[in-house]
Amino acid sequence: MGKLILSAVAEGPVLAFSEGLSFWGGVDPANGRVIDAHHPLCGETIAGKVVLMPTSRGSCTGSGVLLELALNGHAPAALVFREAEDILTLGALIAARMFDRPLSVVRLGPADYDALAAAPFARIDADRIEAGALSVPLKPLDSADLVLGDDDREMLSGGQGAAVQLAMEMICTMAASQGAEGLVDVTRGHIDGCIYASPANLRFAEAMVKLGARVRIPTTMNAISVDFANWRAQGVSPDFGQPAARLAQAYVDMGARPSFTCAPYLLPEAPGKGEAIAWAESNAVIYANSVLGARTVKHPDFLDLCIALTGRAPLSGVYLDDNRAPRRVIHVDVPHGYDDALWPLLGWLAGRLSPDRIPLLTGLESTNPSEDDLKALCAAFGTTSAAPMLHVAGVTPEADGPVAADADSARIGSADLAGAWQIFNAGGEQVDLVAFGSPHFSFAECAALAQLLDGRVCHADTAAIVTLGRDALAQAREAGVVARLEASGVQVVADLCWCSISEPVFPPKTRTLMTNSGKYAHYAPGLSGRSVRFGSLRDCAEAAVSGRAHTTLPDWLA
Repeated sequence: MGKLILSAVAEGPVLAFSEGLSFWGGVDPANGRVIDAHHPLCGETIAGKVVLMPTSRGSCTGSGVLLELALNGHAPAALVFREAEDILTLGALIAARMFDRPLSVVRLGPADYDALAAAPFARIDADRIEAGALSVPLKPLDSADLVLGDDDREMLSGGQGAAVQLAMEMICTMAASQGAEGLVDVTRGHIDGCIYASPANLRFAEAMVKLGARVRIPTTMNAISVDFANWRAQGVSPDFGQPAARLAQAYVDMGARPSFTCAPYLLPEAPGKGEAIAWAESNAVIYANSVLGARTVKHPDFLDLCIALTGRAPLSGVYLDDNRAPRRVIHVDVPHGYDDALWPLLGWLAGRLSPDRIPLLTGLESTNPSEDDLKALCAAFGTTSAAPMLHVAGVTPEADGPVAADADSARIGSADLAGAWQIFNAGGEQVDLVAFGSPHFSFAECAALAQLLDGRVCHADTAAIVTLGRDALAQAREAGVVARLEASGVQVVADLCWCSISEPVFPPKTRTLMTNSGKYAHYAPGLSGRSVRFGSLRDCAEAAVSGRAHTTLPDWLA
């Protein structure tokens, strides 16, 4: 028997994915075409199809992409998962509850899932899914057994306003989907839904403002899609700049802090070990769990606001001790003489080897990675894995805990790292743009880049742009680092990030870009339509000055 997460009559051709997909950065929200250049089904269209995937992966913004597809008529007919899944499920829930665009969401056991994946066509109704001779009964989701406190019940009954009531309904539905027995208090939130991924994000946020939504816990905001104060001067079209700014303003109006950074762990007073928080934005979630030892599920866009309005989250996933144990041990053969490019390459590969479970990385005990190295590791891991955290033996705070009884093993060696480097370096030698800051640059990274440039000036035909949060910008400006970068021809841009940047801030004439970010190297081909080069921070600084990238493997991978 399968589980009917969200009910809607649906039918269509079956499109089965062999691996998960981030809808943000992986699916065009205008037409439903798969644009992730690294996915085996790149170029396929999901519109009108019964889409099967083990689970989703990547960005929390995928819920907003699915909502946009539902609103513009290009959504799948149904979504069928084999494992637990939150991001797309939440997007489908918002589409049904707020916009009357129901979308069937089903979870099947492995045998039924595999049988359906082999079928050409399927139909789903209120109590079963049928595909030729296959007929699987479906059990509707039931949240009646969820244990709620008096305050929870008051919010659910509408006693604290319509926005809070709707938020609590969403939380309880997702809790039932996750198999949670109750809810947990959280101390702070981080909103990812402020990125203008599509008009759907704005429709949701402004609808919540009209309902009187107001956050009740300290809540920061992710990078947005424009430099909030300067987008007009930067030449951004009002057709994009105005709705993007309206979206950011809507969350500020609901009481969120305009931090506008995808690296909230860089802000003062980062959460502590064991602290239950509610963050969205995949890299931030993975860093918080893995490096800080805080506790947060990878909350999808829209649920992040619901939790901020109530201070309550489903007590499930990595909020619970047992679910934080590694289920795959990956030994890393560290090459001699490696540089900082190791960490994004390693994160991306670890995610591919552990797409649906938390890994423990061993072999790195003597590497002494910096906070920025770990930031790069976590961000790249989040592009290829659905897991909300990883452990690094001898480095991260919970890595010495017990390994799950069913854990297996894998290995990453120099040849694997070299293969990933080649995948990330499909572009030509000439570099038109060097992109720094995905996730946002820290003050330390700004200072390191200024030191590497050492007063040299960027090539006349090569743009170099750093994106960073407002707090890091203020620190770098006060220390004179911004002035040094600008003297070298580097443009420093706050509020937005490479994952949400648009022309003309993204230089329109760019054909090939270079980055030191594994996250952006993965997403950039689909998001920007440009070819990509990848390298260390030093490699990128040299490319900015020379206008050229090295086309051979670095010495430590050769």
